[in-house]
Amino acid sequence: MKKLMTLVLLLAITSMSFAQKSEIKALEKALKNSNFADAASAVTAADALVGNMDDKTKAKFYFLKAKALFADGKGSDANVDTAIETLGLLTDLETKMGKLKYTNEANEMKSGMVNSFLTKANNAFNNKDYASAAKRFEKVYKMSPKDTLYLYYAASSAVTSQDYDTALDYYVQLKNMGYSGIQMNYFATNKETGVEEAFPNKANRDFSVKAKLHNKPRDVKSESKTAEIVKNIALIYVSQGKNEKALGAMADARSQNPDDLGLLLSEANVYLKMGNRVKFKELMEDATKKDPNNAELLYNLGVLAAEGGNREESVSFYERAIAIDPAYVDAYNNLAVVILEGEAEIVEEMNSLGTSSADNRKYDELKAKRSELYGQAIPYLKKAIELRGTNVDAARTLMNIYSALGETDKFKAMRAKIEEMEAAAGGN
Repeated sequence: MKKLMTLVLLLAITSMSFAQKSEIKALEKALKNSNFADAASAVTAADALVGNMDDKTKAKFYFLKAKALFADGKGSDANVDTAIETLGLLTDLETKMGKLKYTNEANEMKSGMVNSFLTKANNAFNNKDYASAAKRFEKVYKMSPKDTLYLYYAASSAVTSQDYDTALDYYVQLKNMGYSGIQMNYFATNKETGVEEAFPNKANRDFSVKAKLHNKPRDVKSESKTAEIVKNIALIYVSQGKNEKALGAMADARSQNPDDLGLLLSEANVYLKMGNRVKFKELMEDATKKDPNNAELLYNLGVLAAEGGNREESVSFYERAIAIDPAYVDAYNNLAVVILEGEAEIVEEMNSLGTSSADNRKYDELKAKRSELYGQAIPYLKKAIELRGTNVDAARTLMNIYSALGETDKFKAMRAKIEEMEAAAGGN
Protein backbone atom coordinates (compact mmCIF):
# COMPACT_ATOMS: atom_id res chain seq x y z
CA MET A 1 0.00 0.00 0.00
CA LYS A 2 2.87 2.31 0.82
CA LYS A 3 4.44 1.74 -2.59
CA LEU A 4 1.13 2.46 -4.28
CA MET A 5 0.87 5.80 -2.47
CA THR A 6 4.41 6.73 -3.53
CA LEU A 7 3.59 5.87 -7.11
CA VAL A 8 0.43 7.97 -7.00
CA LEU A 9 2.39 10.88 -5.55
CA LEU A 10 5.04 10.54 -8.26
CA LEU A 11 2.36 10.57 -10.94
CA ALA A 12 0.84 13.72 -9.44
CA ILE A 13 4.19 15.55 -9.43
CA THR A 14 4.93 14.49 -13.00
CA SER A 15 1.49 15.67 -14.07
CA MET A 16 2.02 19.02 -12.31
CA SER A 17 5.39 19.48 -14.00
CA PHE A 18 3.87 18.74 -17.37
CA ALA A 19 1.10 21.28 -16.74
CA GLN A 20 3.68 23.95 -15.82
CA LYS A 21 5.68 23.34 -18.99
CA SER A 22 2.52 23.31 -21.06
CA GLU A 23 1.33 26.67 -19.74
CA ILE A 24 4.77 28.25 -20.12
CA LYS A 25 5.03 26.97 -23.70
CA ALA A 26 1.60 28.45 -24.43
CA LEU A 27 2.80 31.73 -22.91
CA GLU A 28 5.99 31.72 -25.02
CA LYS A 29 4.02 30.99 -28.19
CA ALA A 30 1.54 33.80 -27.53
CA LEU A 31 4.37 36.27 -26.88
CA LYS A 32 6.21 35.17 -30.04
CA ASN A 33 3.08 36.04 -32.03
CA SER A 34 2.52 39.27 -30.01
CA ASN A 35 -0.86 37.85 -28.99
CA PHE A 36 -1.03 39.53 -25.60
CA ALA A 37 -4.62 38.50 -24.89
CA ASP A 38 -3.70 34.81 -25.11
CA ALA A 39 -0.48 35.53 -23.22
CA ALA A 40 -2.48 37.08 -20.36
CA SER A 41 -4.73 34.01 -20.24
CA ALA A 42 -1.67 31.75 -20.10
CA VAL A 43 -0.28 33.88 -17.26
CA THR A 44 -3.48 33.39 -15.27
CA ALA A 45 -3.32 29.63 -15.77
CA ALA A 46 0.37 29.41 -14.88
CA ASP A 47 -0.05 31.65 -11.82
CA ALA A 48 -2.11 28.90 -10.20
CA LEU A 49 0.90 26.56 -10.48
CA VAL A 50 3.70 28.94 -9.48
CA GLY A 51 3.82 27.65 -5.90
CA ASN A 52 4.97 24.24 -7.18
CA MET A 53 7.54 25.51 -9.69
CA ASP A 54 11.26 24.98 -9.12
CA ASP A 55 13.35 28.16 -9.01
CA LYS A 56 14.65 27.77 -12.56
CA THR A 57 11.13 27.42 -14.02
CA LYS A 58 9.80 30.18 -11.77
CA ALA A 59 12.49 32.63 -12.97
CA LYS A 60 11.55 31.96 -16.60
CA PHE A 61 7.87 32.36 -15.81
CA TYR A 62 8.42 35.68 -14.02
CA PHE A 63 10.26 37.05 -17.04
CA LEU A 64 7.58 35.91 -19.50
CA LYS A 65 4.78 37.09 -17.21
CA ALA A 66 6.26 40.59 -17.02
CA LYS A 67 6.52 40.74 -20.83
CA ALA A 68 2.94 39.52 -21.23
CA LEU A 69 1.49 42.06 -18.80
CA PHE A 70 3.54 44.98 -20.10
CA ALA A 71 2.34 44.06 -23.62
CA ASP A 72 4.85 46.30 -25.37
CA GLY A 73 3.52 49.31 -23.44
CA LYS A 74 -0.13 48.59 -24.17
CA GLY A 75 -0.96 46.89 -20.87
CA SER A 76 -3.45 48.37 -18.43
CA ASP A 77 -2.15 50.39 -15.47
CA ALA A 78 -2.89 47.48 -13.13
CA ASN A 79 -1.12 44.99 -15.40
CA VAL A 80 1.89 47.26 -15.81
CA ASP A 81 2.14 47.66 -12.03
CA THR A 82 2.11 43.86 -11.69
CA ALA A 83 4.76 43.59 -14.43
CA ILE A 84 7.02 45.96 -12.49
CA GLU A 85 6.54 43.92 -9.29
CA THR A 86 7.19 40.68 -11.19
CA LEU A 87 10.51 41.95 -12.57
CA GLY A 88 11.47 42.75 -9.00
CA LEU A 89 10.61 39.19 -7.94
CA LEU A 90 12.71 37.86 -10.81
CA THR A 91 15.75 39.89 -9.81
CA ASP A 92 15.43 38.86 -6.16
CA LEU A 93 15.01 35.19 -7.10
CA GLU A 94 17.98 34.98 -9.45
CA THR A 95 20.17 36.92 -7.00
CA LYS A 96 19.26 34.31 -4.38
CA MET A 97 19.93 31.50 -6.87
CA GLY A 98 23.29 32.99 -7.82
CA LYS A 99 22.51 32.53 -11.51
CA LEU A 100 21.39 35.57 -13.51
CA LYS A 101 19.93 33.91 -16.58
CA TYR A 102 17.02 36.34 -17.19
CA THR A 103 18.14 39.32 -15.11
CA ASN A 104 20.14 40.97 -17.90
CA GLU A 105 17.20 40.71 -20.30
CA ALA A 106 14.93 41.95 -17.51
CA ASN A 107 17.19 44.97 -16.99
CA GLU A 108 17.00 45.78 -20.71
CA MET A 109 13.24 45.44 -20.50
CA LYS A 110 13.16 47.75 -17.47
CA SER A 111 15.21 50.34 -19.35
CA GLY A 112 12.77 50.22 -22.26
CA MET A 113 9.81 50.48 -19.88
CA VAL A 114 11.34 53.50 -18.12
CA ASN A 115 11.92 55.27 -21.44
CA SER A 116 8.36 54.44 -22.54
CA PHE A 117 6.81 55.75 -19.32
CA LEU A 118 8.99 58.85 -19.33
CA THR A 119 8.11 59.70 -22.93
CA LYS A 120 4.40 59.23 -22.22
CA ALA A 121 4.65 61.24 -19.00
CA ASN A 122 6.37 64.16 -20.72
CA ASN A 123 3.92 64.10 -23.62
CA ALA A 124 0.94 64.02 -21.23
CA PHE A 125 2.39 66.89 -19.18
CA ASN A 126 3.07 69.01 -22.29
CA ASN A 127 -0.51 68.32 -23.45
CA LYS A 128 -1.77 69.39 -20.01
CA ASP A 129 -3.10 65.91 -19.28
CA TYR A 130 -1.74 66.13 -15.75
CA ALA A 131 -3.64 63.12 -14.39
CA SER A 132 -1.98 60.79 -16.93
CA ALA A 133 1.37 62.50 -16.41
CA ALA A 134 1.17 61.80 -12.66
CA LYS A 135 0.56 58.08 -13.24
CA ARG A 136 3.40 57.79 -15.75
CA PHE A 137 5.93 59.68 -13.61
CA GLU A 138 5.00 57.50 -10.65
CA LYS A 139 5.66 54.39 -12.75
CA VAL A 140 9.07 55.73 -13.75
CA TYR A 141 9.83 56.14 -10.04
CA LYS A 142 8.63 52.59 -9.30
CA MET A 143 10.95 51.26 -11.99
CA SER A 144 13.88 53.33 -10.72
CA PRO A 145 13.35 54.14 -7.01
CA LYS A 146 16.69 55.94 -6.79
CA ASP A 147 15.32 58.62 -9.17
CA THR A 148 13.10 60.28 -6.55
CA LEU A 149 12.75 63.36 -8.75
CA TYR A 150 10.09 61.50 -10.75
CA LEU A 151 7.96 60.95 -7.66
CA TYR A 152 8.16 64.71 -7.09
CA TYR A 153 7.03 65.27 -10.71
CA ALA A 154 4.18 62.81 -10.10
CA ALA A 155 3.09 64.74 -7.00
CA SER A 156 3.26 68.10 -8.80
CA SER A 157 1.25 66.73 -11.73
CA ALA A 158 -1.37 65.24 -9.39
CA VAL A 159 -1.77 68.60 -7.61
CA THR A 160 -2.19 70.40 -10.92
CA SER A 161 -4.89 67.89 -11.94
CA GLN A 162 -6.55 68.52 -8.54
CA ASP A 163 -6.24 64.85 -7.59
CA TYR A 164 -5.36 65.84 -4.03
CA ASP A 165 -5.63 62.37 -2.46
CA THR A 166 -3.05 60.96 -4.88
CA ALA A 167 -0.85 64.05 -4.52
CA LEU A 168 -0.96 63.74 -0.73
CA ASP A 169 0.19 60.11 -0.94
CA TYR A 170 3.16 61.07 -3.12
CA TYR A 171 4.09 64.12 -1.02
CA VAL A 172 3.97 62.13 2.22
CA GLN A 173 6.29 59.53 0.65
CA LEU A 174 8.68 62.32 -0.35
CA LYS A 175 8.57 63.87 3.12
CA ASN A 176 9.16 60.54 4.86
CA MET A 177 12.19 59.74 2.71
CA GLY A 178 13.67 63.18 3.46
CA TYR A 179 13.54 64.30 -0.17
CA SER A 180 14.82 67.86 -0.64
CA GLY A 181 15.23 68.00 -4.41
CA ILE A 182 18.55 69.81 -4.03
CA GLN A 183 20.86 69.09 -6.93
CA MET A 184 23.81 70.66 -8.64
CA ASN A 185 23.17 72.22 -12.06
CA TYR A 186 26.04 72.72 -14.49
CA PHE A 187 26.35 75.69 -16.85
CA ALA A 188 28.86 77.11 -19.29
CA THR A 189 28.79 79.84 -21.94
CA ASN A 190 28.79 78.90 -25.62
CA LYS A 191 31.87 80.68 -27.03
CA GLU A 192 30.29 81.08 -30.47
CA THR A 193 26.89 82.48 -29.41
CA GLY A 194 27.80 83.99 -26.05
CA VAL A 195 24.72 82.30 -24.53
CA GLU A 196 24.96 80.36 -21.29
CA GLU A 197 23.78 76.75 -21.63
CA ALA A 198 22.87 73.99 -19.18
CA PHE A 199 24.52 70.55 -19.23
CA PRO A 200 23.06 67.24 -17.98
CA ASN A 201 26.13 66.55 -15.85
CA LYS A 202 29.53 67.87 -14.82
CA ALA A 203 31.48 65.50 -17.08
CA ASN A 204 29.75 66.75 -20.24
CA ARG A 205 30.22 70.37 -19.24
CA ASP A 206 33.88 69.94 -18.34
CA PHE A 207 34.57 68.08 -21.61
CA SER A 208 33.03 70.93 -23.63
CA VAL A 209 35.06 73.52 -21.71
CA LYS A 210 38.22 71.48 -22.24
CA ALA A 211 37.40 71.28 -25.97
CA LYS A 212 37.17 75.10 -25.90
CA LEU A 213 33.57 75.05 -27.17
CA HIS A 214 32.38 76.67 -23.94
CA ASN A 215 33.88 78.84 -21.22
CA LYS A 216 32.89 80.45 -17.90
CA PRO A 217 31.79 77.19 -16.23
CA ARG A 218 29.36 77.72 -13.38
CA ASP A 219 27.86 75.34 -10.80
CA VAL A 220 24.54 76.26 -9.24
CA LYS A 221 22.88 74.33 -6.43
CA SER A 222 19.09 74.24 -6.78
CA GLU A 223 16.86 75.38 -3.95
CA SER A 224 15.35 72.89 -1.51
CA LYS A 225 11.80 71.73 -2.22
CA THR A 226 11.18 70.71 1.40
CA ALA A 227 9.11 73.81 2.21
CA GLU A 228 6.98 73.37 -0.91
CA ILE A 229 6.34 69.70 -0.14
CA VAL A 230 5.33 70.31 3.48
CA LYS A 231 3.24 73.32 2.49
CA ASN A 232 1.33 71.27 -0.08
CA ILE A 233 0.77 68.47 2.43
CA ALA A 234 -0.60 71.01 4.90
CA LEU A 235 -2.79 72.79 2.35
CA ILE A 236 -4.29 69.49 1.18
CA TYR A 237 -5.08 68.65 4.80
CA VAL A 238 -6.72 72.09 5.18
CA SER A 239 -8.81 71.48 2.04
CA GLN A 240 -9.92 68.18 3.62
CA GLY A 241 -10.88 69.93 6.85
CA LYS A 242 -7.97 68.26 8.71
CA ASN A 243 -6.50 71.42 10.24
CA GLU A 244 -4.76 69.65 13.12
CA LYS A 245 -2.94 67.35 10.70
CA ALA A 246 -1.98 70.39 8.63
CA LEU A 247 -0.48 72.19 11.61
CA GLY A 248 1.18 68.95 12.76
CA ALA A 249 2.90 68.56 9.38
CA MET A 250 4.15 72.15 9.56
CA ALA A 251 5.30 71.86 13.17
CA ASP A 252 7.23 68.69 12.37
CA ALA A 253 9.03 70.33 9.47
CA ARG A 254 9.71 73.55 11.40
CA SER A 255 11.18 71.62 14.33
CA GLN A 256 13.68 70.00 11.97
CA ASN A 257 14.44 73.25 10.12
CA PRO A 258 13.76 76.14 12.53
CA ASP A 259 15.67 78.70 10.44
CA ASP A 260 14.10 77.78 7.10
CA LEU A 261 12.35 80.93 5.85
CA GLY A 262 10.44 78.96 3.22
CA LEU A 263 8.86 76.77 5.88
CA LEU A 264 7.97 79.81 7.97
CA LEU A 265 6.20 81.39 5.00
CA SER A 266 4.47 78.10 4.24
CA GLU A 267 3.14 77.91 7.78
CA ALA A 268 1.90 81.50 7.50
CA ASN A 269 0.12 80.56 4.28
CA VAL A 270 -1.56 77.60 6.01
CA TYR A 271 -2.88 79.87 8.77
CA LEU A 272 -4.15 82.30 6.13
CA LYS A 273 -6.00 79.46 4.38
CA MET A 274 -7.52 78.52 7.74
CA GLY A 275 -8.72 82.11 8.19
CA ASN A 276 -6.41 82.83 11.14
CA ARG A 277 -5.15 86.26 10.07
CA VAL A 278 -3.72 87.10 13.50
CA LYS A 279 -1.34 84.14 13.40
CA PHE A 280 -0.62 84.81 9.72
CA LYS A 281 0.45 88.37 10.51
CA GLU A 282 2.54 87.23 13.47
CA LEU A 283 4.45 84.74 11.33
CA MET A 284 4.87 87.22 8.49
CA GLU A 285 6.37 89.74 10.89
CA ASP A 286 8.74 87.02 12.14
CA ALA A 287 9.69 86.42 8.52
CA THR A 288 10.50 90.11 7.92
CA LYS A 289 12.81 90.02 10.94
CA LYS A 290 14.62 87.03 9.44
CA ASP A 291 14.71 88.63 5.99
CA PRO A 292 14.21 92.41 6.34
CA ASN A 293 15.08 93.07 2.68
CA ASN A 294 12.40 90.82 1.24
CA ALA A 295 10.04 93.06 -0.73
CA GLU A 296 7.43 90.35 -1.19
CA LEU A 297 7.08 89.85 2.56
CA LEU A 298 6.56 93.55 3.11
CA TYR A 299 4.05 93.70 0.26
CA ASN A 300 2.02 90.86 1.81
CA LEU A 301 2.02 92.64 5.16
CA GLY A 302 0.78 95.73 3.32
CA VAL A 303 -2.10 93.71 1.84
CA LEU A 304 -2.96 92.35 5.27
CA ALA A 305 -2.89 95.81 6.88
CA ALA A 306 -5.10 97.23 4.12
CA GLU A 307 -7.63 94.43 4.56
CA GLY A 308 -7.66 95.20 8.28
CA GLY A 309 -8.40 98.86 7.59
CA ASN A 310 -4.97 100.07 8.76
CA ARG A 311 -4.25 102.40 5.85
CA GLU A 312 -1.22 104.18 7.30
CA GLU A 313 0.45 100.91 8.25
CA SER A 314 -0.36 99.50 4.82
CA VAL A 315 1.18 102.52 3.05
CA SER A 316 4.30 102.12 5.18
CA PHE A 317 4.73 98.45 4.20
CA TYR A 318 4.19 99.18 0.49
CA GLU A 319 6.68 102.05 0.57
CA ARG A 320 9.26 99.82 2.22
CA ALA A 321 8.66 97.16 -0.44
CA ILE A 322 9.20 99.74 -3.20
CA ALA A 323 12.35 101.04 -1.53
CA ILE A 324 13.78 97.53 -1.77
CA ASP A 325 12.37 96.75 -5.23
CA PRO A 326 11.69 99.95 -7.23
CA ALA A 327 10.08 97.86 -10.02
CA TYR A 328 7.42 96.25 -7.80
CA VAL A 329 4.37 97.10 -9.93
CA ASP A 330 1.74 95.64 -7.63
CA ALA A 331 3.08 97.65 -4.70
CA TYR A 332 2.63 100.89 -6.71
CA ASN A 333 -0.89 99.83 -7.69
CA ASN A 334 -1.88 99.00 -4.15
CA LEU A 335 -0.36 102.18 -2.76
CA ALA A 336 -2.59 104.22 -5.06
CA VAL A 337 -5.62 102.11 -4.10
CA VAL A 338 -5.02 102.58 -0.36
CA ILE A 339 -4.54 106.33 -0.77
CA LEU A 340 -7.70 106.68 -2.86
CA GLU A 341 -9.73 104.75 -0.29
CA GLY A 342 -9.76 107.98 1.72
CA GLU A 343 -11.74 109.66 -1.07
CA ALA A 344 -15.02 107.96 -0.13
CA GLU A 345 -15.08 109.64 3.29
CA ILE A 346 -14.35 113.05 1.79
CA VAL A 347 -17.06 112.71 -0.89
CA GLU A 348 -19.59 111.52 1.68
CA GLU A 349 -18.92 114.58 3.82
CA MET A 350 -19.11 116.88 0.77
CA ASN A 351 -22.50 115.44 -0.17
CA SER A 352 -23.83 116.00 3.36
CA LEU A 353 -23.21 119.76 3.29
CA GLY A 354 -25.88 122.39 2.81
CA THR A 355 -25.73 125.68 0.91
CA SER A 356 -24.75 128.11 3.68
CA SER A 357 -21.61 130.21 3.42
CA ALA A 358 -19.96 128.03 6.06
CA ASP A 359 -20.93 124.89 4.21
CA ASN A 360 -19.59 126.34 0.95
CA ARG A 361 -16.27 127.10 2.62
CA LYS A 362 -16.16 123.60 4.06
CA TYR A 363 -16.99 122.19 0.63
CA ASP A 364 -14.04 124.04 -0.92
CA GLU A 365 -11.75 122.78 1.85
CA LEU A 366 -12.86 119.19 1.25
CA LYS A 367 -12.50 119.59 -2.49
CA ALA A 368 -8.93 120.78 -2.00
CA LYS A 369 -8.31 117.85 0.32
CA ARG A 370 -9.60 115.45 -2.32
CA SER A 371 -7.35 117.07 -4.95
CA GLU A 372 -4.42 116.64 -2.58
CA LEU A 373 -5.33 112.95 -2.25
CA TYR A 374 -5.39 112.65 -6.03
CA GLY A 375 -1.99 114.31 -6.16
CA GLN A 376 -0.56 111.71 -3.80
CA ALA A 377 -1.93 108.81 -5.85
CA ILE A 378 -1.00 110.10 -9.34
CA PRO A 379 2.79 109.39 -9.15
CA TYR A 380 2.17 105.78 -8.09
CA LEU A 381 -0.37 105.21 -10.88
CA LYS A 382 1.96 106.73 -13.48
CA LYS A 383 4.82 104.52 -12.28
CA ALA A 384 2.61 101.42 -12.36
CA ILE A 385 1.69 102.20 -15.98
CA GLU A 386 5.31 102.92 -16.87
CA LEU A 387 6.43 99.57 -15.47
CA ARG A 388 3.55 97.58 -16.98
CA GLY A 389 2.37 99.00 -20.28
CA THR A 390 -0.77 96.85 -20.27
CA ASN A 391 -2.00 98.15 -16.90
CA VAL A 392 -5.48 99.21 -18.06
CA ASP A 393 -6.96 99.44 -14.55
CA ALA A 394 -4.30 101.90 -13.39
CA ALA A 395 -4.68 103.90 -16.60
CA ARG A 396 -8.46 104.08 -16.24
CA THR A 397 -8.16 105.24 -12.61
CA LEU A 398 -5.67 107.92 -13.66
CA MET A 399 -7.98 109.05 -16.49
CA ASN A 400 -10.85 109.45 -14.03
CA ILE A 401 -8.66 111.47 -11.69
CA TYR A 402 -7.68 113.83 -14.51
CA SER A 403 -11.37 114.21 -15.34
CA ALA A 404 -12.24 115.05 -11.72
CA LEU A 405 -9.40 117.57 -11.60
CA GLY A 406 -10.56 119.20 -14.83
CA GLU A 407 -7.24 118.50 -16.56
CA THR A 408 -8.78 117.95 -20.01
CA ASP A 409 -5.61 117.46 -22.04
CA LYS A 410 -4.25 114.80 -19.67
CA PHE A 411 -7.67 113.16 -19.58
CA LYS A 412 -7.76 112.91 -23.39
CA ALA A 413 -4.18 111.63 -23.56
CA MET A 414 -4.92 108.91 -21.01
CA ARG A 415 -8.13 107.93 -22.80
CA ALA A 416 -6.16 107.53 -26.05
CA LYS A 417 -3.58 105.43 -24.22
CA ILE A 418 -6.30 103.14 -22.85
CA GLU A 419 -7.69 102.66 -26.36
CA GLU A 420 -4.20 101.67 -27.53
CA MET A 421 -3.87 99.17 -24.67
CA GLU A 422 -7.25 97.61 -25.38
CA ALA A 423 -6.54 97.42 -29.12
CA ALA A 424 -3.20 95.72 -28.45
CA ALA A 425 -4.89 93.27 -26.06
CA GLY A 426 -7.55 92.49 -28.66
CA GLY A 427 -4.90 91.90 -31.30
CA ASN A 428 -3.23 89.31 -29.10
